[in-house]
Amino acid sequence: MEDLLKRITFNKDVLCGKPLIRGMRISVEMILELLAKGATEEEILQDYRQLESDDLRAALLYAHHMVAREDVFDRVAIR
Repeated sequence: MEDLLKRITFNKDVLCGKPLIRGMRISVEMILELLAKGATEEEILQDYRQLESDDLRAALLYAHHMVAREDVFDRVAIR
């Protein structure tokens, strides 16, 4: 699984440093948005022929790692 994360790259000169798929101008954010809006893997791969199935899995794994690191605290009302 960690090999999948090697597909996620960063370049401060491309899309303001957002996480990218294999250095392309395709961001993890865009992949997640497409999936969230209901696009299927097949549709995404058809529309972005330079992508591979493992790229989509890498985007999901990256998102999982980011969410798993979040600390969540209950909000306490201050009086």
